Amino acid sequence: MTIKADISNFYEDLVVDFIINEHSDQGLSKDEFNDIACLALNHLPARYYRHSVDMAFFLTTPERIEMRKKVQKAVDEAVAQVISFRDKDEEY
Repeated sequence: MTIKADISNFYEDLVVDFIINEHSDQGLSKDEFNDIACLALNHLPARYYRHSVDMAFFLTTPERIEMRKKVQKAVDEAVAQVISFRDKDEEY
């Protein structure tokens, strides 16, 4: 038995979904996608759950809206940072 198999961070799914839905047209490589997710998650609080139904049941609408705003800001900033690094690497 491992605890890793039994818990998840709700923000991880939100971040991944946001990157896919809002930034998939930017030609991100798998490494860039992963870097963006890590950078964004490092700027977000952890929100752990055992069962996804728990999050759906216990989150209020204002909490969901606030979480999405935080995710959008964190991901957009991470994308800008990763693209900036990509552009600098292409200059050399």
